[in-house]
Amino acid sequence: MLNTLFVFLQAAKPNPYTTYLPFILVFVVIYFFMIRPQMKRQKELRKFQESLGKGDKVIVAGGILGKVFDIKEDHIIVEIDDNVRIRVVKSTVLRDSTDLQQK
Repeated sequence: MLNTLFVFLQAAKPNPYTTYLPFILVFVVIYFFMIRPQMKRQKELRKFQESLGKGDKVIVAGGILGKVFDIKEDHIIVEIDDNVRIRVVKSTVLRDSTDLQQK
């Protein structure tokens, strides 16, 4: 009886759905908890960078706080002090700095 059950279990083919189900579930979890939120943050950052206007207070990737002085097609001029202006690429502007300067 035991030998017959053993032979029967060896002959049974595994269902392909149950074989790949753990991999599919891991991918779904990774997508919803890692990939999708990151894509959402990138989309919001891109939208913010495109909506920059003259006089906006911003933080540049190097940690420099300043005010947008002029906007060109692919870069902006940031005034970091009186008569001190730097040119930075738009993609290096990380966020609005008004919340930091209120403290």
